[in-house]
Amino acid sequence: MAPRILVVDDEPHIRDVICFALERAGMTPIAASNGTEAMMAFRRGNIDLITLDIGMPDMDGLEVCRQIRKTSGLPILFLSARDEEIDRVLGLEIGGDDYVTKPFSPRELVARVKVILKRSGNEAGPDRRRATFVAGELSLDRHGRTVMFGYSAITMTVLEFAILDALLSRPDMVFSRERLMEAAYGAGTYVADRTIDSHIRNIRAKFLAAGGQGIIATVHGIGFKLGGEIGRKA
Repeated sequence: MAPRILVVDDEPHIRDVICFALERAGMTPIAASNGTEAMMAFRRGNIDLITLDIGMPDMDGLEVCRQIRKTSGLPILFLSARDEEIDRVLGLEIGGDDYVTKPFSPRELVARVKVILKRSGNEAGPDRRRATFVAGELSLDRHGRTVMFGYSAITMTVLEFAILDALLSRPDMVFSRERLMEAAYGAGTYVADRTIDSHIRNIRAKFLAAGGQGIIATVHGIGFKLGGEIGRKA
């Protein structure tokens, strides 16, 4: 079945360009012109990814993302005319998976969408790699795309899942930011160091909310590794 992409933008021309590019790539776009329409489409379900404009009137893209992240880890690719680093970090800290700045190449946008879909399991073939990882009370199931801490399910974005997957698959390895970028985004994609740091903060915060600590350790001057003492807060 073709991936279904919710395209949210208040500019009709941009919506049309994105929908046309996605259709040519074999995907099924669903258009929404504002945040309210986006939330209605999300609640109807059967969506694989959202391309979400930040600068919309009434309910902007950041607020749409906040609402969706209350219940879902559905992949979100932000679109914005603003290129300041603070906008990029803010978008990722509230749960975005990637970020494309306007004006953008439709080919680049489609490529980013494909990377995220592959990471989410919606475009991948049979995965013959090891399916589950366990560390303390933390468990990750690749096939089910689930993460648990004890009896608590942890909702993760596609890129958060990919980062945690990489750390769990090689628990004794210290990953540089570059290696984590490659694990999360694929080879040849560049994102700022602060983007990876934002994802790491989000992962830690989600486990802390579930009572977990020590999930990811920082190795100063090098990068990150799986925590050696994963457990619960006293």
